[in-house]
Amino acid sequence: MMFGLTPEKILIIGVIAAFIIGPQRLPFYASKLAALVRQAKAFITSSQQRIKEEIGPEADDIDWRKLDPRRFDPRQIVKQALLEPDEPVRPVTTPVRAAAPVAETARVSISPPAPAPNAVPEP
Repeated sequence: MMFGLTPEKILIIGVIAAFIIGPQRLPFYASKLAALVRQAKAFITSSQQRIKEEIGPEADDIDWRKLDPRRFDPRQIVKQALLEPDEPVRPVTTPVRAAAPVAETARVSISPPAPAPNAVPEP
């Protein structure tokens, strides 16, 4: 059952709810709970259909239990990552460009910036 709820637990929750809510309001809240369960079921069904439409026929072959994040232990993942042999690092080979002759390089002259028109001269 979902969330570990057994029929006995559901019965106990129902009896406690009947005492807390009271017999006058119990039918109203029971109908609200039923509507919520129907909406949740419709949402899950539509989500499953949408996944099947988007993934295609191979959606039936997916073992969803393998993808459950509760199955993964972060310590085990880190341990496996540290124990894996490192892949050899390949040097990046970029073509080397010859230096441009001095005559072709741009000459940059550095001069002080021109004063702003409304600037106050420094003493």
